[in-house]
Amino acid sequence: MKTVNKLLHTRYRVNDLEKTIRFYRDVLGLAEVRRHKSPRGSELVFLKAPASDELIEICSFPASGPVQVQTDLTHLAFEVDSLDEFAKHLAAHGLKYSDGPTMKPDGSGGFAFIDAPEGYEIELIQRSPAAKINAATY
Repeated sequence: MKTVNKLLHTRYRVNDLEKTIRFYRDVLGLAEVRRHKSPRGSELVFLKAPASDELIEICSFPASGPVQVQTDLTHLAFEVDSLDEFAKHLAAHGLKYSDGPTMKPDGSGGFAFIDAPEGYEIELIQRSPAAKINAATY
């Protein structure tokens, strides 16, 4: 049986491309790796987290109508070293967690959410050093 090889990118369509790119770049620290227009006219920007191979494709395609993201529809999850330290980073940008942080009872890790532009959520996960070995654990 033939299967897919690996995940390459995930697309999120947005209304305000530049506002969204600034958020992912300035707040989350993602790097813009390429930008182009698709044959159907979508403006596409590909972003990458420092330690990841997969890309996030941010798409603006006004011809298809405005984007309206439903509550709890989807989110991206990123690993951070410390939720406490990331909260300080967010505060420097005038932001705060929208939910959490929620820590494991043993203090070995936890998670929190922030609101990205357009209504998308971002989950931030702090994992214990042992859990980092097994990527499925958080």
